[in-house]
Amino acid sequence: MGERYAAALPANAWNWVAVWRRNYLAWKKVALASLIGNLADPMISLFGLGFGLGIMVGRIEGTSYIAFLTAGMVAASAMTSSTFETIYATFGRMQRTWEGILYTQLTLGDIVLGELAWAATKAFMAGTGIMIVATVLGYVAWPSALYALPVLALTGLAFASLAMVVTALAPSYDYVVFYQTLVITPMLFLTGAVFPVSRMPGAFQQVGNFLPLAHSIELIRPAILGRPAASIGLHIGALCIYTVVPFFLSSVLLRRRLMP
Repeated sequence: MGERYAAALPANAWNWVAVWRRNYLAWKKVALASLIGNLADPMISLFGLGFGLGIMVGRIEGTSYIAFLTAGMVAASAMTSSTFETIYATFGRMQRTWEGILYTQLTLGDIVLGELAWAATKAFMAGTGIMIVATVLGYVAWPSALYALPVLALTGLAFASLAMVVTALAPSYDYVVFYQTLVITPMLFLTGAVFPVSRMPGAFQQVGNFLPLAHSIELIRPAILGRPAASIGLHIGALCIYTVVPFFLSSVLLRRRLMP
């Protein structure tokens, strides 16, 4: 039994790089379109809500609404980019590409780890792109914003790992939509990305505090606004748990699905 599930774990600490590189080379052919697609939705939300709703809202927590919203959109862009890469692109590769890779020396764990690393890379690029635009507009404090960069990568890993569980369980693309609409979209409104959590009912605040996006925002917003962050170890630890536990779970589920 142990040997059967050994294939679900990475063989070593570097095999995953081959999978990451394969995905990068494929992405490079459509890089511009991919970047525009990843940036379009959060940028529309940033400008639409920031300038439109911001006129009525005024200042929130000592800063302008659009500056408050910028941090939320940076974290949200990392969440959506890594999630969509995993539940759509990775799902397609699982059905068409992974079989060939498994004939090499790579294990299923190597493939999963490489896919997570690639999704985290796309999350990092999406979040950084939003930060660059917001910097030009004067809504990002430097150099403290540099602390947000590793958080973007960790956020991407966490959400890619969670989405990999969905990918392992979903029979077809039709089922991953439920995760997108019932989990990802509500999370955007429960974790302080669009408005302060303190203004929500107590029950919703309790739920929001346990969600991974909340921990990401609690680390990214102070960095972008140039403020000290609280409970840094707690938030980093929570994101690490959301990364590691679903990784092992998805590896086992994929082992049962692809190598019965």
